[in-house]
Amino acid sequence: MALNFNQYATEGNTFLKEYTREMNLGDNRDKAGRILTSILHSLRDIISTEESLQLIAQLPMFLKAVYVNGWTLRNKNKLKIKHMAEFIDLVRKHDGPSAINDFEYSDEVAEQYIDTTFIILRKYISLGEMEDIRDGLPKDLKSMIYSNIMF
Repeated sequence: MALNFNQYATEGNTFLKEYTREMNLGDNRDKAGRILTSILHSLRDIISTEESLQLIAQLPMFLKAVYVNGWTLRNKNKLKIKHMAEFIDLVRKHDGPSAINDFEYSDEVAEQYIDTTFIILRKYISLGEMEDIRDGLPKDLKSMIYSNIMF
C-alpha cells in the first residue's frame, strides 16, 4: 500500500470545506478546524482506549490524524464527564484561548456544533460503532449521539 499524502491532503481540505459550510461558519476553516479538533479530543478523553481504537479504525486518514494528534496512552484513567455542560467545558478547554470566540459565549452554540459534528461523522462511522460509543457515555451525554445516529 502506497501512502499518497497529496490525496490525504486533498480529502482533508475537501472535508474541512464541507464541514465549515455545514457548521455555518462562512469560509472560516481555521475556526472549523479548531472546533472539530476540540470535539474529537474531548470525545477521546471520555471514551475508553479500546473504543477510541475501534473508532479510528473507521475514520479516513485525515480524521485519524486529527483524532490522534497529541494523544498519549500513558494515562489510562478517562475523565468522568457526566453532563453536557461538563462536556462543553472540556471542549472549550481543548480549544484554548480561541474558545471565547469560537463558541460565542453560548452553550447552545457549542451544543449545536457538537450535534452537527456527530451528524457529519456518521458519514464515516458505522451505526454499530456509534451505538457502542453512545452506550459507553453517561446518561446525560447519550443524547449527544443518540439523536444523530439515525442519519
